[in-house]
Amino acid sequence: MLKVAIVGFGTVGQAVARLLIGDEHKRLQLTHIANRNIDRKKVDWIPSDVVWTDEMSPIIASDVDVVVELIGGIDAAAEWIRASLMNGKSVVTANKQVIADLGPELVVLAARNRRNILFEAAVAGGVPVIRAVREGLAGDQLVRLLGILNGTCNYVLTRMERALVSFDEALDESKRLGYAEADPAADLDGIDSRAKLAILSMVGLRRQLNVDMIPLASIRGIEPVDFTYARRLNCSIRQVARAEVLEEANRVNAFVRPALVPLSSPLARVEGNENVVVVSGTFGGETAFSGAGAGGFPTAVAVVSDLEAIQLGGQAETGQWLEEIKESAVVKTFTERHYVRFIVADRPGIIASLATTFSRHGVNIDSVLQDPGWAKNELPFVITLESCSSKAVDDALAEINSFDFHVRPPLAMPILSAKEQPL
Repeated sequence: MLKVAIVGFGTVGQAVARLLIGDEHKRLQLTHIANRNIDRKKVDWIPSDVVWTDEMSPIIASDVDVVVELIGGIDAAAEWIRASLMNGKSVVTANKQVIADLGPELVVLAARNRRNILFEAAVAGGVPVIRAVREGLAGDQLVRLLGILNGTCNYVLTRMERALVSFDEALDESKRLGYAEADPAADLDGIDSRAKLAILSMVGLRRQLNVDMIPLASIRGIEPVDFTYARRLNCSIRQVARAEVLEEANRVNAFVRPALVPLSSPLARVEGNENVVVVSGTFGGETAFSGAGAGGFPTAVAVVSDLEAIQLGGQAETGQWLEEIKESAVVKTFTERHYVRFIVADRPGIIASLATTFSRHGVNIDSVLQDPGWAKNELPFVITLESCSSKAVDDALAEINSFDFHVRPPLAMPILSAKEQPL
């Protein structure tokens, strides 16, 4: 019997508890629940022999085998994880920020104390991508990761696409359904996906990236009209996380940003709160993993799966897989076709001004898309650009942003090329 303590009794913590006290996991025993202001968290469906506490010391002093850390944040969570490992307790965590920043250190600490630290729930919710990549694809040399790693963003974007509702309407709906936090900035602005991408890069690509160096772009500027124009290009729009090992030593091209993906791609077909991860290997080609990526129970399934793995395995990991990991620099610039949407107060010469500016930065226009029927004082249109450096696009837009005909700032997104599209 594996004795388990849950630290953090929010949405995911309660879902984990419900799984543990059910009939399906008889080899796992919930013994402790810890949370701040614990009296406000107590519920009557927890067995009476479970200890409730708002301190870590009773758990450290107990015979608990595994601490499930679900409090979030970095400093306090890292302190509790270290204390657990140093006092002979394995750890299961869903804390993506801690693992992205401190993963190698904590794995080494676990190995030194002959304990486990598992973090399947830190990436892609209920999709078992960490274990699948580390074990199922261990024989391959992975060179690229491409995925949709945030269920909240994916829900918002697919609702905007299907119903052509505003960004705010889709976000409010996701909050009502429990997919979005009260403050969804980490999701919308790519911070959540960035941490997950760093973890996947460490586990899959064997590359340790400075998570703060991975460039981000928010989905906040996307409007329903963007899906209309994306459809004309046979594309959809998704928040895409990408990391690709470059031929140059110790360099990885990485970003998290909204991008246009072809309708034929699995990335476009992933809807609602689902996640998808596509890994590309030198020998095995492409492998895709998909499933629910947000919500208490999908994440709880990943947590309990890690607990079952510890119960069945019995032997602590050695952390030897870390020896293969290289610290790698993040390359922020990439080369792709681009979609640039403008909303302007119409007047003669706008297209000419934009074309001149793009040309000055070495960027060629591929097409101009403008649907009829829009008001002239708030006219949306799109310029697609031939394959070019993202830096050149950024430099051109820095100049274009100063033009006085904009009603709202331009929105630029890459159009993923054929090589980026999983089969």
